[in-house]
Amino acid sequence: MNRQAQAVVLLLFGGAILKASATDLHLRYVKEGLRPFLLVSGAVLVAAAVMTMWYEYRPSPPSRRDSGVHDHGHGEPRVGWLLLLPVIGLLLVAPPALGSYTAQESGTLPAAAESDYAPLPEGDPVPVGLLDYASRVIYDDGRSVAGRRLLLTGFLTTGPDGAPMLARIVVSCCAADGRPIKVGLTGGPAVDVPAGTWVQVTGRHSTRRTTDPVNQADIAYLEVEQWQSITAPKQQYE
Repeated sequence: MNRQAQAVVLLLFGGAILKASATDLHLRYVKEGLRPFLLVSGAVLVAAAVMTMWYEYRPSPPSRRDSGVHDHGHGEPRVGWLLLLPVIGLLLVAPPALGSYTAQESGTLPAAAESDYAPLPEGDPVPVGLLDYASRVIYDDGRSVAGRRLLLTGFLTTGPDGAPMLARIVVSCCAADGRPIKVGLTGGPAVDVPAGTWVQVTGRHSTRRTTDPVNQADIAYLEVEQWQSITAPKQQYE
């Protein structure tokens, strides 16, 4: 791969990153707060590609032309062209965000323990994240959510007993470190839509618990009052 080809690869890489960053596509790979860094990275790659092409095709100085000295490229490994495959994949086929299959095959994320849980905000029902709800139930015995109607949003996955569970992928930085948080559903109307469907579930704290057979972590439950299918949100990760 000569220098011109390397510039083309850089240009395509930078263009793919800028395209993903300019839309919601980047949310399938990283958290929303990393968008500015992606934009800067893509711009730097595009600028490097442009400068490389300019350097290669700029007019040669007269002294060099008269000297009769010519550059001869060396045979670089052609395997370098394989770098284009992920770029083409990103430009043409955008993979979906991590979802039901990842949640089913991975152990639930252990809930985060805190010394004190702040009171829930006003609202009926009050929206609560899955990780926040699981933490309040497992480490606070549900005291901070007792008596409140709660609204949880996530996709359905299949639990160890075949029953549906509500889940969400939690990421620290990017999809590569994504782990599912699962919440069991009990009582109320049965949630009978296919795995992977996004739903909003309204309910109350349940004292029921179980353990995930994958990693033996505790799973909290929600007493279902009602539910509805929804379109997948723009930010699918917690």
